[in-house]
Amino acid sequence: MNAFISPRNIYHGEGSLQVLETILKKIDAQSIFLLTDPILKELNVIKPILDIIHRLELTVEISTDVVPEPPLSVGNQLVGKVRKANPDLVIGVGGGSAIDLAKAAAVLAENEGEVEDYLNLTGKKELQSKGLPKVLIPTTAGTGAEVTDIAVFSLEDTKDVITHEYLIADYAIVDPVLTYTLPPKVTAASGVDAFTHAIEAYTSVNATALTDTLAKEAMDRIAGNIRTAVWNGRDKKAREEMALGSLIAGMSFYNAGVAGVHGLAYPLGGLFKIPHGESNAVLLPYVYDHIWPSCIEKMVNIAEIIGLPLGGKSDREIAVGVVLSLRDLVKDVGLPATIKEYDITQDDIEVLTENGMKQTRLLSRSPKKLTKEDIREIYQNAYDGTLKSIE
Repeated sequence: MNAFISPRNIYHGEGSLQVLETILKKIDAQSIFLLTDPILKELNVIKPILDIIHRLELTVEISTDVVPEPPLSVGNQLVGKVRKANPDLVIGVGGGSAIDLAKAAAVLAENEGEVEDYLNLTGKKELQSKGLPKVLIPTTAGTGAEVTDIAVFSLEDTKDVITHEYLIADYAIVDPVLTYTLPPKVTAASGVDAFTHAIEAYTSVNATALTDTLAKEAMDRIAGNIRTAVWNGRDKKAREEMALGSLIAGMSFYNAGVAGVHGLAYPLGGLFKIPHGESNAVLLPYVYDHIWPSCIEKMVNIAEIIGLPLGGKSDREIAVGVVLSLRDLVKDVGLPATIKEYDITQDDIEVLTENGMKQTRLLSRSPKKLTKEDIREIYQNAYDGTLKSIE
């Protein structure tokens, strides 16, 4: 038996933000805690949301205490603020960090303890209360955080998560209009992040027929539109396809899980503060360069989805072609193709390897079991820019 879980209420498409007014009336919220990225407040991206809140004459406390790759201290600070504000509803608006923080703060506000008490690897407490209702509104087409029950936090040298069904959104609103002003680099990093969600869900050992259907649809939409969205951000059709692709990828990976790319990306974010989307992007081709023999049938399917020529080629040649296309994708959208470009040195490979090994929750979903030697080789190849499949 396979299970599939998602938020009960997902709204998407241009103009879907207007459903927020109906949601607020339904919940009968009188006071709102709105958490958003600082730049979104500065650029008035949240103005349409505030217009709805003010039109209904509701009170709102706005917090911009969001930082990329948030540490535990920021999470605990926000939990304290929400507890003090005692709102009827939490709205999270922004990228993955803002949405993850909103999820955690909404739930932990009505539970005892701090963020570290509920971490996957080291936490000792179990959540008792569902917490406050939450509306999650992404402004990037990438993380899928609005449809998952995961909140990611940076530790000193890696990352850990809170994951529990209570973190699932009560309402998720994916309006591509909010992504129209994203700069190219953010569009690129979040877009490759979304593609990584889809491909890792598709090749996960926990994949099902349902998650595969979603993952293939997501890869098709993202691969066909990401370059246009990055370099011609005013193309509304590309933006809409990226927003929907990210949403679909999120639903797929939430159920099938991500694996080696994310697992090895966590230490890059924890140790070197590389943004999450870029951490995934820089490792994506090197992980699949290592694991493709374990999922070769799906690699052939991926080739067809992303439009690679198949005629007259062996399955091996097709799979290697997918690996090369992943490297090209990262380069085409202007992201670094090696970890060396992030000032990581040869001496850092061993500590990355040690911390990558700790991500057992993610690594367990890889179609190829990754040993310490495998992980070291992947980091080394990502440092050198070497794809062993084409040597």
